[in-house]
Amino acid sequence: MNKPSEFTDNKYFKPKDYLGYDREKLQNVVGELNTLLSNYTVYYQNLRNFHWNISGENFFDLHAQFEALYNDARLKIDEIAERILTLRHRPLSRMSDYLEIADIEEATLIDEDREMILTTLDNHRILIANMRNVIKKADEITDEGTIDMIGGFLEAIEKKSWMLDAWATHKLKPELEAAS
Repeated sequence: MNKPSEFTDNKYFKPKDYLGYDREKLQNVVGELNTLLSNYTVYYQNLRNFHWNISGENFFDLHAQFEALYNDARLKIDEIAERILTLRHRPLSRMSDYLEIADIEEATLIDEDREMILTTLDNHRILIANMRNVIKKADEITDEGTIDMIGGFLEAIEKKSWMLDAWATHKLKPELEAAS
């Protein structure tokens, strides 16, 4: 029979290695997840900025679109943080840490709807690259839970990026035709 002390790693009697991972080998995965958490948090605020400041002929469509995007981002932020906790690590939780670590930059006030979409697409490019890094690091230690979660995120953001790109490209076509 195992003694309780055999399953603890600190004075607070938390189960040790209940997922079967070496905590040190998880560091790379958790580091990438914290970067993704930081990027998603800045992305989320950028979407709020655009949602609040959109105006013009595309107001109704884009106002609703930005709201849908930031609601989705809010859920993913929580899922990423909870995955980090599941892996027995602590997620970053301070805005100053997010801003320091994130590759996504805080958006300025933008007036033009197409520029908001292009900024969103650039944020997606960074998130997609970050997700691929998470998957790569998780694959190195066979962390299927993280791979599955992030794989679902990746599929959804790739599809949303395609849709936003189609909108931005369609909006650009009249300008290109006029320049010809």
